[in-house]
Amino acid sequence: MSVQTATITTAVPARLDRLPWSKFHWRVLIGLGTVWILDGLEVTIVGSIAARLTEPGSGISLSPADIGFAAACYVAGACLGALFFGQLTDRFGRKKLFLVTLAVYIAATVATAFAFAPWFFFVMRFLTGSGIGGEYAAINSAIDELIPARVRGRVDLVINGTYWAGSAAGSAAALLLLDTGIFPADIGWRVAFGLGAVLGLVILIVRRHVPESPRWLFIHGRQEEAERIVRDIESDVEAQTGRSLDEVDDELTVRQRKSIPFREIARTAFKRYPRRAVLGIALFVGQAFIYNGITFNLGTLFSGYYGVASGVVPVFVVVYAVGNLLGPLTLGRLFDTVGRKPMVAGTYLGSALLTVPLIWVFVTGSGGEWAVLALIVGTFFLASAGASAAYLTVSEIFPMETRALAIAFFYAVGTGLGGIAGPLLFGRLIDSGDRGLVAVAFGVGAVAMALGGVAELAFGVRAERAGLESIAKPLTADEEEPEEDGEPDEVRELRSQAARTRAAAAEHRARALEADGGQDGRAGRREQELAEQAESQASAYDELAAAAAARAEADQDEEGSAAREAALARALAADRRAEAAGARAEAATCRGDERAARLRQAEEADELSRAAEQQATAADARHEAEQAGPDEKAVPEARSRVHLAWARMHREQAAVLAAEAADDEPAAQRHERARADAERSALAAEQRLRAAELTAEAAGTEPAETGSAPAPEPDGAAPPSGGLRRWRPGPGRGGGLWSSLDDTRARGAAEAEALGHEIESIARAVAEHGPTDRDELARIVGARYWGPGRFGQALRVALQEGAVRRLSGRSYGPADH
Repeated sequence: MSVQTATITTAVPARLDRLPWSKFHWRVLIGLGTVWILDGLEVTIVGSIAARLTEPGSGISLSPADIGFAAACYVAGACLGALFFGQLTDRFGRKKLFLVTLAVYIAATVATAFAFAPWFFFVMRFLTGSGIGGEYAAINSAIDELIPARVRGRVDLVINGTYWAGSAAGSAAALLLLDTGIFPADIGWRVAFGLGAVLGLVILIVRRHVPESPRWLFIHGRQEEAERIVRDIESDVEAQTGRSLDEVDDELTVRQRKSIPFREIARTAFKRYPRRAVLGIALFVGQAFIYNGITFNLGTLFSGYYGVASGVVPVFVVVYAVGNLLGPLTLGRLFDTVGRKPMVAGTYLGSALLTVPLIWVFVTGSGGEWAVLALIVGTFFLASAGASAAYLTVSEIFPMETRALAIAFFYAVGTGLGGIAGPLLFGRLIDSGDRGLVAVAFGVGAVAMALGGVAELAFGVRAERAGLESIAKPLTADEEEPEEDGEPDEVRELRSQAARTRAAAAEHRARALEADGGQDGRAGRREQELAEQAESQASAYDELAAAAAARAEADQDEEGSAAREAALARALAADRRAEAAGARAEAATCRGDERAARLRQAEEADELSRAAEQQATAADARHEAEQAGPDEKAVPEARSRVHLAWARMHREQAAVLAAEAADDEPAAQRHERARADAERSALAAEQRLRAAELTAEAAGTEPAETGSAPAPEPDGAAPPSGGLRRWRPGPGRGGGLWSSLDDTRARGAAEAEALGHEIESIARAVAEHGPTDRDELARIVGARYWGPGRFGQALRVALQEGAVRRLSGRSYGPADH
């Protein structure tokens, strides 16, 4: 049972996240991150020397199938070691276990060098794997808890990617170790394992100076030690930079415990976060199968099917490893800027697609071994970044009390399914000599990776630049958020994350003001950009919460019902708005063409969100019609047609923006005509709705107040009119939902007046500056402050009313130009 010792309030997580990069972080990176070099060395040495171990005179007689079995033993050891040491890591601390697991690895590796029979080799590979598996759990959890949130993604990917530095080093060393002119055939491969043990001893010495995770300490009743470690780190950073660190006010209240029962940890993963559990398994199965299946047998693949000599095989492995290393190194920063979800999904799906030409080249024999190698390098350039992100993902998305065991569990399950089956399958298929059978295994690996990418799209969590405690609230957190009308945990988490991100935005604005006061204009601008980015990210979290709430609502409705359709459409609209907010967040710190592209992407997403919202309102109206009597159906049915017409208009406007972004002028003109037709249809539908309302009124039947068309204003005032300036049903241009007609009527005149001012600003700008590019025009008039989609709408109306003139696809000038 867990024993609660005290309730404390701590700012340790926020203090760690706000630290600038320092020597301390380099020490963490080197002391902990180099474990992947060891794993890469281990796996690749076996792959590189596999052909030698199957040759007479090696001192240990192994067949190609035995090589696959040894690989499976290593992976099985890693899975069981991860589970065994993972729960000990969460219970006894990160530092104790990352020292113990490294010691296990060193001892087993030394013993492997003295292998005298296949059975002994298999046992030692199992024990070596158990040490490495334990390292995965202890190291990933410690790294993520010590590295600042803003760079956690890229650092984690780079560290996981160093696996391939070890792989390249092991392959390069194998070129010398397998040279029988330097080492006898039965000695060189033994020295290779000895090198791994030597490297492990060096890492052990460096690692002794890495502190225990302060996050783990304060959870387990050692608050004073956590505070002391953080103070020491802060003092070192201040001494290095010569600047005082900012104070933080983001605190967390927790109930400290000596230990947490395993059943509570398991319940957290599968009851509280079932979607995240599915995501973790999918990511690990995909990367484990394709990697363990190919990497462990790479040497025998080239030697058996292309006749590459065993002494030359390491050259191919070095090239392969370098390609894998470049993936995380070059793409890592994008996981913090573009975001986790698009990057993880993109790398998984991209590597799966590249496997298709790889299979064709391998089966047909086209281009020889170098063509196969080139395609393998391209495939795994993407796959390596995705595989590294799998560890990052499961480390981030579960509470800190379960972090190490979560990593261990998903690594063990995923690797057990893909990592053991992969090598065994590939070993037998390669031994068969049938290219078609080997191609089938390639295809299975590609399908597994594709499923991982789909899972990320469906269940991925936007964790970029967010504190670990905001992504997954600690189990020991003292404040219990009340259930709000049965609101799902995911919704509450996203709203909490939005609040934390807005707090970060406020901090950036404060720094911007301080920098300006110190006449440091460049620093002030940078802080202001970060504030804008954080605000947009917070908006994205709010919209994702709205989408999650709408999907939960849809789950309560009958399949195929109009109410369910409306809820799903609202969820889609919120997802689109989140996409737009994410694009604006990315644009905040971009420059030039990249910034313009992100803003165009945001504007297009805004239009699609409006289309989805109109679809939702149309479904609501259909639902109303289904519930109404025969004499009361006319109004809601007419209202549904109005919203469907406006939905078409917004979709066509999104298509116009997409065509303009692609510089496809014919397509832009075609969609502009379709947009105008849809708008005319919507305006006509509004008139028919008006007629239906008046008919119902004359018959003594009051229309329901859930409609969208404007009724007569007080004192006979007419609703705003004038083409595109007139009121439209659906969300306002400020990005929120207009839930009732009353809100719309109150805002109609003000909206029309604001739009008029915006059109005047555009006309004045082109009159003063002459022919102007669309993005430059938006900058001149300050459109960034107008709100989502407002510039695009104002520009369209200005064109229709003749206030400005389109000169080319994206260039505008005065009407009389």
